[in-house]
Amino acid sequence: MKTLKFKLYQHTRNRFLKRMINASGVIYNHCIALHKRYYRMWGQHLSCAKLQSHIAKLRKRNSFWQTVGSQAVQDICQRIEKAYQLFFKHNKKGVRPPGFKKVKKYKSFTLKQAGYKFLGSNRVKIGNRVYQFWKSREIEGTVKTLTIKRTPLGELFMVVVVDPSAPLRVNAERSRGVDEGSKPEVEIKTGKIAGFDFGLKAFLTCSDGTKIESPQFFKQSLNAITKASRQHSKKLKGSSNRERARKNLVRKYEDISNRRRDWFWKLAHELTDKFDILCFETLNLKGMQRLWGRKISDLAFGEFIQILEWVAKKKNKLVVFIDQWYPSSKTCSHCGHILESLDLSAREWRCPSCQSVHGRDENAARNIQMVGASTIGLGDVSRATPAIAV
Repeated sequence: MKTLKFKLYQHTRNRFLKRMINASGVIYNHCIALHKRYYRMWGQHLSCAKLQSHIAKLRKRNSFWQTVGSQAVQDICQRIEKAYQLFFKHNKKGVRPPGFKKVKKYKSFTLKQAGYKFLGSNRVKIGNRVYQFWKSREIEGTVKTLTIKRTPLGELFMVVVVDPSAPLRVNAERSRGVDEGSKPEVEIKTGKIAGFDFGLKAFLTCSDGTKIESPQFFKQSLNAITKASRQHSKKLKGSSNRERARKNLVRKYEDISNRRRDWFWKLAHELTDKFDILCFETLNLKGMQRLWGRKISDLAFGEFIQILEWVAKKKNKLVVFIDQWYPSSKTCSHCGHILESLDLSAREWRCPSCQSVHGRDENAARNIQMVGASTIGLGDVSRATPAIAV
């Protein structure tokens, strides 16, 4: 499956799409209310099939709800069902059940097999109206779903999920599903493997000794964000000046997000061009968020990993994740001695067994490389020299 995103032209008829998104938000909130009421009355979870049947009956009597296609309504019920299933599965980990949303902040609706038609060139028919979009690439394959998304600025985007008629050849499987000892098929270009350690000082430390510093885009723009936020809070609620100030603040945040994402894509291509196999440590991002807060949000490790995995699959490269609890920083990469404790402030330490001096991040990156190679059957963790040519 491929996901393509296109921006819709600004036009007065776009108000009908925004009206459909608002109607979807009203239906969503009504479904949440039905779930809560059903549980209070019967003490049970309302099934998705019952909810869809009841909403279909209510929709016949409400002209505003009829602006949303029947399949979009079914998708809303399925979204809520999926959110509740995640809550039932992970409620002990702090996952909360789905709640009410402000209609003006509701973002999207999804159409599956019906409700839209591509008319050629850059035109698409949604409902009874034709809309134009910026066709930055060709849509090749069978369209599975079409989603209309509204940004906080009020702009509309069309997200199309396509099943290509000739599927892309993907050999770099997600390493979390690779059994120990199995050797994944990788397109050999550089013959190199590398381990990477995420850090707060340096964004990435490579096992070959190189360090990649993060631009920290949010920190760079913090003064502009603070000023725009202060201007927004001073404006009268409900006034046009407050709405103008809100959009100005949203633009600041979007600019940060776009610059960070652009840097991530360029870095992902650079690393996958340089190495065939890339090894990383599995991160506890929620725990890191509680400890360091805004710093972790600015570094956005999770977003970078998602982009890197996608680029690696496109290029038939492999991304390996080692165990979260492996003591990569406390293990000597030369002799394998493991320290009992290592304070976070210690950036260098001497191994009491072999007397070698290690930089904290460089040592962790070398250990991650050795363990990653061993995980996919390309080497042994106990080897003192972890250079591996595939």
